[in-house]
Amino acid sequence: MSAKKSTLKKILPVFLTFIVMGFVDIVGVSTGYVQKDFGLTDTTAQFLPSMVFIWFFVFSIPVGVLQDKIGKKKMMNIGIWITIAGLLLPFVSYSFSMALVAFICIGIGNTVVQVAANPLLQEVTSKEKLSSYLSLSQFVKATTALLGPIIATYMALHYGDWRLVFVVYAVVSLLSVLWLSMTGIEETMHSEAPATFRSCLGLLKDKFVVAVVIGIFLIVGADVGMNSNIQSFLMKLHGVRLEKASYGISVYFMALMISRFTGAILLNYVKPLFFLVSTNFLAIAGGLLILFSVSETMALVAIFIVGLGAGNLFPLVFSIAINKMPARANEISGLLIMAVVGGAVIPPIMGAVSSSVGVAGSIVVLILCFVYQFVIPLTAKKAPVTKQKA
Repeated sequence: MSAKKSTLKKILPVFLTFIVMGFVDIVGVSTGYVQKDFGLTDTTAQFLPSMVFIWFFVFSIPVGVLQDKIGKKKMMNIGIWITIAGLLLPFVSYSFSMALVAFICIGIGNTVVQVAANPLLQEVTSKEKLSSYLSLSQFVKATTALLGPIIATYMALHYGDWRLVFVVYAVVSLLSVLWLSMTGIEETMHSEAPATFRSCLGLLKDKFVVAVVIGIFLIVGADVGMNSNIQSFLMKLHGVRLEKASYGISVYFMALMISRFTGAILLNYVKPLFFLVSTNFLAIAGGLLILFSVSETMALVAIFIVGLGAGNLFPLVFSIAINKMPARANEISGLLIMAVVGGAVIPPIMGAVSSSVGVAGSIVVLILCFVYQFVIPLTAKKAPVTKQKA
C-alpha cells in the first residue's frame, strides 16, 4: 500500500460522504413535524420512516452489481445527487404525498451512499487502518444524526420553518459531491469476475458471508430496537415519566459517539476480531444490567454501557468481511447494506414479545442479538482470505 493512497487529500472527501450518509436520520424528527403540519394519525405518519428503510432491502444488491461495473466513486456521486433531489423536493411543493416522495429519494440515495461508502474508503486507506477509519466514519455519521434534530428545532424557532434543515443538508451534500468529483481516486479493488445479481446471492453459499449478513441484520436491529425502546425500558421498569425517560436516548447516542471515537483510536493497536469479542461482551453486560437494574440511575448507566459496547459492532463486522474478501467488496457491501433492513424487523419483534411476556422479554431479544455476534469470530477464523488479482 503506497503512502500516496492514504493521503488526507483523498480520505477527507470520502469522510464527508459519511456526513451525507447521516442525513437519513433526519426522518425521525421530520416525521413529528410532518405529522403536525398535516394533522396525520400516528399510523399514517409512520409511512415516512418506512419509505426510507424499505430501499435498503430492494436496492442494495442491484447497486452493488452496478457499482462493480461503473466504479465506487461514480456510484457515490449518483447516490448524493439523488439525496440532494430528495432534500429539495419539499420546497417544490409541500404536501404529505410530496414528503413521501422526498423520503423515497432520500432513502434510495442513502442506500446508494451506504453501499458505496465503505468500499470507497477501502480504496483510500490501508488494510491495517480500515477498521479504525470505519469506526471513525461511523462516529462522523453519529454526530450528524445527533445534530439533525437540533438544527431542525433551531430553524423552526428562529426562522419559522423546520424544512430549512433540508437546505443546510443540500448545501453540504453539494459540497461533498463536488469535492469528491474533483478528487482523483484510483480504484484498484476489482472483482475477479463481473458482479451479477446471481454472484451476489451466490456468496450466501459461504458460511462466513451468511454469518456476517445475519450479524449486520441483528446489529442494526438491536441498535434501532434499543433506540426506540429506551423510553419504554425506563417507564415500565422504574416508573419514569415520558419526558424524563427521553433523556435516556441522549445517553445512548452519547455513548455511541464516545465508543466510535475511542474505537477509531484503539483499532490502530488492537486486532478487529479481539475488539469485536471484547466490545460485544460489554454490550451484553449492559443489556443484563438493564434487565436486573434496581433504580433509574442504574438503568441509565446500563444504557450507556450498551452504547459503549454496541457502537463499533457495525464497522467491525463490515471491515472484517471486506478484509476477508477484498476482491468481492462490492458484492459483500451490497449484501451487508441489504441486511440493514433488520432495523425494520427486530423492533416489532421486541414490541410483540414485550406485549406478550413483558418488557423483560424484549430486553432478552436485544441481548440475544448481541450473543449471536460471537459466531462471527468463529467463522472468520475458518474462512480463507480471498485475495484479489494483481
